[in-house]
Amino acid sequence: MTDLLIELFSEEIPARMQARARDDLKKLVTDGLVTAGLTYAAAGAFSTPRRLTLTIEGLSPRSSAVREERKGPSVSAPQAALEGFLRSTGLTLDQLEKRADKKGETWFAVIERPGRAAEEIIAEVLEATIRNFPWPKSMRWGAGQLRWVRPLHSILCLLSDDTGAHVVPVTVDHIPSGNTTEGHRFLSPGRFAVTSFDDYATKLKRAHVILDSAEREQAIWQTAQNLAFAAGLELVEDRGLLTEVAGLVEWPVPLMGRIADQFLSLPPEVLQTSMKEHQKFFSVRNPKTGRIEGFVTVANTETSDQGATILKGNQKVLTARLSDAKFFWENDLRVAKAGMGEWEEGLKAVTFHNKLGSQADRIARIAALARDIAPLVGADAAQAERAAKLAKLDLRSAMVGEFPELQGLMGMYYAKAAGEPEAVAHAARDHYSPLGPSDDVPTDPVSVAVALADKIDTLTGFWAIDEKPTGSKDPFALRRAALGVTRLILANDLRLKLDRLFDAHILRHQIRHDTDTDNASLIDTLLGSVLSNGVFGEITRALIAPLESSAPDWLVRLTGHDPALSHDLLSFFHDRLKVFLKDQGIRHDVIDACLTMPGNDDLSLLVKRATALNATLDTEDGKNLVAGFKRANNIVTQAEAKDGVEYSFGADPKFAETDSERALFTALDQAEAQITPAMKAEDFSAAMQAMAALRAPIDAFFTEVQINTENEIIRRNRLNLLHRIRGVCLGVADLTKLDG
Repeated sequence: MTDLLIELFSEEIPARMQARARDDLKKLVTDGLVTAGLTYAAAGAFSTPRRLTLTIEGLSPRSSAVREERKGPSVSAPQAALEGFLRSTGLTLDQLEKRADKKGETWFAVIERPGRAAEEIIAEVLEATIRNFPWPKSMRWGAGQLRWVRPLHSILCLLSDDTGAHVVPVTVDHIPSGNTTEGHRFLSPGRFAVTSFDDYATKLKRAHVILDSAEREQAIWQTAQNLAFAAGLELVEDRGLLTEVAGLVEWPVPLMGRIADQFLSLPPEVLQTSMKEHQKFFSVRNPKTGRIEGFVTVANTETSDQGATILKGNQKVLTARLSDAKFFWENDLRVAKAGMGEWEEGLKAVTFHNKLGSQADRIARIAALARDIAPLVGADAAQAERAAKLAKLDLRSAMVGEFPELQGLMGMYYAKAAGEPEAVAHAARDHYSPLGPSDDVPTDPVSVAVALADKIDTLTGFWAIDEKPTGSKDPFALRRAALGVTRLILANDLRLKLDRLFDAHILRHQIRHDTDTDNASLIDTLLGSVLSNGVFGEITRALIAPLESSAPDWLVRLTGHDPALSHDLLSFFHDRLKVFLKDQGIRHDVIDACLTMPGNDDLSLLVKRATALNATLDTEDGKNLVAGFKRANNIVTQAEAKDGVEYSFGADPKFAETDSERALFTALDQAEAQITPAMKAEDFSAAMQAMAALRAPIDAFFTEVQINTENEIIRRNRLNLLHRIRGVCLGVADLTKLDG
């Protein structure tokens, strides 16, 4: 067995591309080798800013010979079919064989491919990999046609076995392969030869290059922590920045500096974001005060003055950056303390969507919806409305203009500066959350109300203008918004009638262009009715009747509203809920079985029902009960179709002939007595357990009793009994939706 070492040495590769490039190099080369008939034991890929490296252990020295038989067309087939077969096999007619077949004589091809040396295959695969490498962006340089992320300088391709190591000859655009590489650009200039991967990694480290990115990350983190600890401070963890910085250096040398006193009054998030985005600095925090007081920069070289000159230069640039941030902060505070009216006015000129109005229009809708939602989540309605009006004003601030990722957070600081209550300020910070499946979910009632209103406004708005997600396309992140609403509801155990909220807010979108302020009370009455009843087609007709010809045009148009719009949005939520609950081990068909039950727009109720059913189906009684239910349902359904009647009334225990039959009547009485109050109390676990307890009497009934007897009275009674089984089970969940 042999080992293979490949290195592609170039100018600096962007840090964000290195991890993907490592994986691509490994996949392209190993897949190519395996396809060509070689096998290997293990493979590993590495990267530094100037190189991609692949090592393969236990590579077979040559591919095996292959003998393949392929069946072709019939001897009597058209000439075109025969010619196509010859082209696909690469053979000539005289190399084919005629063999007897069920349908006559058929052409057969016997294709024999001799084994090939690994060296020959490696050369082909490596050249194809280099020429077709899937960089997100690439460039040409010089006179060649090769495209690479940055100019490619050298190719190391070394095959080693027990007899020694030798170069696999490959030439790509006048760049020949060899057995040499380079170390650190400044600390160890010049090329050196290697004989194996172990020799390569050892010599690189002597030449001030740490090959493994994970090892570079560990070195950076450990040294930076030690520097902070020695100064009585602590390093602020940022794994994303750590990975990025490890992709910028080959020989990391962390250095710690202090932030000037004039900038310490800036919010810690501003300091951290400014240093991370502009300088790639780690933040260092005072654990006693929580202030960011220092930074760690990572140099790519060692210096005779232990980095003093590097720190001085970085400090100078940092001062300029933080001076800008301080200027933004102070100007923004001035606007905030004046009530933020300047920003509020500015948002009137910012378009949210050409069919949904400006940001100011959107804020007005969110504020109205937040006020509606507030009593449903235990929040103060006035505070929820106020928070919604302020939450997005920081979009016009200079700080958010410079650092968009601080939106919401800066809104909190500005709301506090304006003298707003803590709940209002925190809602400004939290109303975008949760942004993803792992993001924290707000729990403060005012924050929850505004966060729900923000996301529901987005969803109903884009549904109203028919801009729904299609396939993999979701340009307005509506799936993420639906997941956010779902997580807010479930994490806070909220009981919301989503269809009514959807109807009411779609109505707001419908009337957003109306300017007749005399109709304000009518609009409020209409919205209140919708929130209470959910479907507003009948409501609008009732309101419009006494107005006759004086009814406003917008109200007349609303009588034709299609409630399917809200139902479609609710179905979208149900689909997202299935995805969300799948990760928690709840099957999609279990959710389907619960969706047909009353209250399917109440997500908390729906999840509790699905969780209880899922737990029941994990038991032996639950699984067998479903089988018994489906058997009963099938028999009744077939009998009803055959007889043209519905067996839904009249099951009487006096017609029972067997003990198992009488026991089933008793069990159904007991189950109904437990299920009815349990369902009313929304104790789904108790209802499911009572339903599962029917398993044994149903099994015994089917074992001992013949349903379709010759006695028509007994047959009808037993079919009605089966219908009763179906009714009891369907009162808990629609078991017909379950798979299997």
